Amino acid sequence: MQIKTIYGQIELLSGLHIGGGDDTMKIGGIDNSVVKEANNGRPYIPGSSLKGKMRNLLEWHLGLVGVGKRSEKEKGMPFSSKFMENDPAFEDATLKENAETLLKLFGDPNPDSPYGITRISVGDCRVSKDSRELELSEAKYENMIDRLKGTAQHPRQTERVPAGVRFDFDIRIKVLDGDDEEALVSMVRKGMELIELDYLGGNGSRGYGRVRFHDQG
Repeated sequence: MQIKTIYGQIELLSGLHIGGGDDTMKIGGIDNSVVKEANNGRPYIPGSSLKGKMRNLLEWHLGLVGVGKRSEKEKGMPFSSKFMENDPAFEDATLKENAETLLKLFGDPNPDSPYGITRISVGDCRVSKDSRELELSEAKYENMIDRLKGTAQHPRQTERVPAGVRFDFDIRIKVLDGDDEEALVSMVRKGMELIELDYLGGNGSRGYGRVRFHDQG
């Protein structure tokens, strides 16, 4: 087995909000705070958020959303090898190859998976050293517009990490005997490209979460 590492920085092009899961609301305070490290109070991007967004976008990009033999409950579930069984769609060699690479890379929900262990490990992304002196938090007001009166209703404050802040990222890929290393690495890089074209975190339709990866290896 070999381990391939892709690392670098994520630059925020617009404010980023990844929720911190507050269970209390402070009077006059932020309604929706961002997730922060317990020991130093700095925001961070959970590795699970980055990995999950990458997989979701790749499933759409590869044409795997809703494809395969699924029950009504399974239609919106992550792609699994069991959806490939006895489905003529996977007679298409390219579709099958891409599906197998995705399942090897991100893991297979099927407990009887033939693809072995998950190959990818995505670390939490912490504020880069050169961004620690910047402002790491801003409050943005959000509201709903009354369509008849044209007035703002239900104002609330959402905390964001401002544009310009950078986070260090570290993605590691296990390459097992018999794996196609180029296919695995290429799929990760494609996932990063798709995130750049879409967004990371919440409220992307409002312009939040636009990012750029600065890949250093």
